[in-house]
Amino acid sequence: GWVLLPENYSDDGALPGFYDVHGGPKTIYGPVLYHEMQYWVSQGYVVFFTNPRGSAGRGDAFSDIRGKYGSIDYDDLMTFLDVVLERYPGIDPEKIGMTGGSYGGFMANWMLTHTDRFKAIATQRSITNWTSFYGVSDIGYYFATDQNGTSIDEPDFWSTLWDHSPIKYIDDAKTPTLIIHSAHDYRCPLEQGYQLYNALLDRGVPASLVLFHEENHNLSRTGKPQARYERLAAITQWMAHYVKGETLETVNDVNDRLYKEAKS
Repeated sequence: GWVLLPENYSDDGALPGFYDVHGGPKTIYGPVLYHEMQYWVSQGYVVFFTNPRGSAGRGDAFSDIRGKYGSIDYDDLMTFLDVVLERYPGIDPEKIGMTGGSYGGFMANWMLTHTDRFKAIATQRSITNWTSFYGVSDIGYYFATDQNGTSIDEPDFWSTLWDHSPIKYIDDAKTPTLIIHSAHDYRCPLEQGYQLYNALLDRGVPASLVLFHEENHNLSRTGKPQARYERLAAITQWMAHYVKGETLETVNDVNDRLYKEAKS
């Protein structure tokens, strides 16, 4: 994995951390510039990311986690977190945020319902419930079946999908969660975000849903510039509030502040 250090990093410090999980899962991080990670580093975070099992680049056996979502991949990600905290004592383990999109959003939801180690989570374009996801995604009607290592002919088909659904474990969720979804997301349909948002509110967990009406699953990559800006601002402000303890700003607040700073 990789760890990006801010200029003021010191082993004696108590800096916030920011964990970013990629989509796919069969994609890969590498040593290239990710503008949003660099932006978060400029905000004083130690940003880190890795390629758990399920990622590309190390052969088909390594990348095949069908039927294992939320198990060996989750173990790899949490082990990497432990290693980062051990090697970089300047990170405050009580001040860590986490984000991810698509598969990374699924993993954000899984972490939300399986650990309380994060102070804040931002889940993007995510899968929450495999049972309602079944048959409705533009990735193909077979995707939920294939990725969960089951088939409609299996007697435990629905229970398998449910067992791998983060929302099954929603009663264990405690972490303040920002949910980002796009109305025209046909890869991970909008109802996935709605389910998670309302489930968290029902349980008294701080949650916010930011909905982009004219965007799709590729918001962070090919979305309109203003929408991409607002997405990044929303994530940054959520983390600043719940991880750093700063005042929670709205996107309009951020726009006003940046305008005043530019004028001065």
